[in-house]
Amino acid sequence: MKKTNSPKAKSLPAGRLRAVLEPARVTYADSDSIPDRNVYPRFQPRAIQALSLALEIKGNEHNVYVSGEPNMGRTYFVKSFLTPAAAKGETPRDWVYLYNFEDSDRPISLPLPAGMGRKLKQAQQKAMTLIRQEIPGRFEKDAFQKKHERMLKKYNAKREELFGRMDATAEKENFSLSLDDEGVLTLSPIVDGEVVSDKDFDKLKPAMRKQLKAKGEELLAGVSSILRQINQNEMDMRDSESDLHRETAKAVMAECFTPVSEKFGKLDGMAEYFEALVSEVVDNVDQFMPRDSSLAGLLPEGMPGGEDFFTRFEVNLFVDNGKTKGAPVVVEDHPTAFNLLGSIEREAEMGALYTDFTLIKAGALHKANGGFLILNIEDLLGNPNSWEGLLRALRSGQSRIEDPMDPEQVRARTLQPGPIDLSLKVVLIGSDEHYEILLYNDDRFAKFFKLKAHLQHAAPRNAANIRNYLYVLGQIAHECELLPFTREALAGLVDFSSRLVEDQKRLSLYAPLVRERMIEASALARMAGKRKVALPELAAAVEAKDYRVNLYEEEFMTDYDRQVIKVATHGEATGLANGLSVTMFGDYEFGLPHQISCTVGVGHGGILDLEREAQLGGPIHTKGMMIIKSCLVRLFAQEKPIVLAGSLCFEQSYAGIEGDSASGAELASLLSALSGVPINLSYAFTGAVSQSGAIMAVGGVNRKIEGFFEVCRRRKLTGSQGVILPADNVVNLMLKDEVVQAVEQGKFHIFPVKTIEEAMLILTGMRCGKRGKNGKYPTGTLYHLVDRRLAELYKLALPTQGCKTK
Repeated sequence: MKKTNSPKAKSLPAGRLRAVLEPARVTYADSDSIPDRNVYPRFQPRAIQALSLALEIKGNEHNVYVSGEPNMGRTYFVKSFLTPAAAKGETPRDWVYLYNFEDSDRPISLPLPAGMGRKLKQAQQKAMTLIRQEIPGRFEKDAFQKKHERMLKKYNAKREELFGRMDATAEKENFSLSLDDEGVLTLSPIVDGEVVSDKDFDKLKPAMRKQLKAKGEELLAGVSSILRQINQNEMDMRDSESDLHRETAKAVMAECFTPVSEKFGKLDGMAEYFEALVSEVVDNVDQFMPRDSSLAGLLPEGMPGGEDFFTRFEVNLFVDNGKTKGAPVVVEDHPTAFNLLGSIEREAEMGALYTDFTLIKAGALHKANGGFLILNIEDLLGNPNSWEGLLRALRSGQSRIEDPMDPEQVRARTLQPGPIDLSLKVVLIGSDEHYEILLYNDDRFAKFFKLKAHLQHAAPRNAANIRNYLYVLGQIAHECELLPFTREALAGLVDFSSRLVEDQKRLSLYAPLVRERMIEASALARMAGKRKVALPELAAAVEAKDYRVNLYEEEFMTDYDRQVIKVATHGEATGLANGLSVTMFGDYEFGLPHQISCTVGVGHGGILDLEREAQLGGPIHTKGMMIIKSCLVRLFAQEKPIVLAGSLCFEQSYAGIEGDSASGAELASLLSALSGVPINLSYAFTGAVSQSGAIMAVGGVNRKIEGFFEVCRRRKLTGSQGVILPADNVVNLMLKDEVVQAVEQGKFHIFPVKTIEEAMLILTGMRCGKRGKNGKYPTGTLYHLVDRRLAELYKLALPTQGCKTK
């Protein structure tokens, strides 16, 4: 076999391994010099369009679903866009609940101009306090007492006159008449000028007793009509006394409550309410009378069941927008049914629960009415009653506060408050997965959330966006009260953003992750007594973050150091190749090299994927293996079938494997095993192979390269080690400084390739060759050796011809 002296492919220069923003291009001396400008929404044109439409379209159907992954600052983005727009909007009305004097179980809901709700509550409370003092005080005044005395004299005179008539009638018939305090009438006969007692009556002769008894019954029938007149007189006196009290109460109400009714009576619904309130006070004037002090402490005040009679005259300020400037923007972090939809609370009194209209409490839906309500879809779906209640409110355009009852629970007394008219926009924040789940499983979702605000995770890295990104960094520094970041540190943050998104031409919009590094860098600078955050502090913060979470990576590296995990970083071997993978532990991703081995022999079993056979390979990895077989057919099965028995295996892999990024390395080990040409193990190879042999882009290239580099660095760099990766992934390179420095010093190499042939040239030093017109590969090429070996395996696998005998 013939190998070329040097690989044809060229390794990448250090300048192409990462994008670097020159500090001189940062026009600000430090972050304190950056003006406050809210430019983050400019990075999200799709979301801005959806939210802008929501601002213009009225009604309850065009609500917004903001779709994006966590750590993108979704809630902050929505608030930063809506808050300025809402501040220019109209301030919504107050809402109050008032006692329904006709049906106490159905409180009245009324809207009032912003700020009028609290004024009404205070004015009515002040007036009713004065009325409670004035009515009893008015009864003690001389004018009332004189009227009361004149009335009593009138009825007492008539009462005495009627009693006189009764006494005269009784004396005429020789009977004595008496009436006790309870109104029981007693007739006693008079015999010989003396009143006969019950005891003496029994001693009289039977004939006398019979005569007196008959005469008494006849007399009783005669005085009964007079007795009825006396009772009627008592009733008339009480009615007159009640009318006098009512008249006094009306006078007090006219004096004390008229200012309230004149000030608020022109508001919708208030005139009828004030009229009913005045009637309630007048009809229940006895409740305003002072209580008997001898019973104080023995009986609970107020109405039965713990309800205070005077509570009905209060105002429940349900929603107060008196201090709201523009439309409200409400974020509900815990959307339980009570917190979101409102509730009817209860209080305990002597072991019993009771409620009234003052215990109706507003939810976030009511506080955001007239503005914007922001909810996280995961929190909302965790409370099914909240989700159902929200959709019900959007459908009806009204919010009805109800008690969520268990069907098996005994229903307690409750209220049916009047509905609240709704006019707001609901903004749901969630992921694409939740959006699809709701879209396909709940028809109501598409009806009421017609606007999708899709957040993009990255923005192009151009001059305009870098300038806007600096505004974002300055805003973070100001809001978090961080130390000033120097020009070099600001440039480093822009580069760190590109590393987060793994793209030299894009900026990551995962702003909270950048914010975390800034906060930690500022803390490290303070600990070191610095007044500004420079590039070393930023680098230390990034490194410290990795150090806190890379324990498993360090344990793996220790196993590589001790050769527990056997991966060669020098020498050659046939049928072996170094592949690369990425592993996630929590939120930390790191790359690890793996030894991929291949064996081939005579047989009809084909190429076995041992990972799949052991049920460790995922479907995408299995697809990669099938593509390898298809690629083999394209290259070598044009004139003959491929007949062989072989296997591919990730050595020392004991967990599941998914993805096709190692299919290039697997094909390389297979070609090496078939050709007998050894592979240079100083290189690791990552890349997915297509059926045409093209090497396609894969993910996690930075971590993969850094993982293999770390293993090589621990074993000492030889200057001949490196990584082969797809050419399409060059734009994704944002490597650490130590890798860039090693490449710059010629101690490490990174080769971009477009085809498997280019990769095999680097790995084996031998050209693969192209099929000639005769259908054969040129002698001395890798593919010629593979093709010849496959032909041998095919012949060896043919059934042996039987021997002829004479």
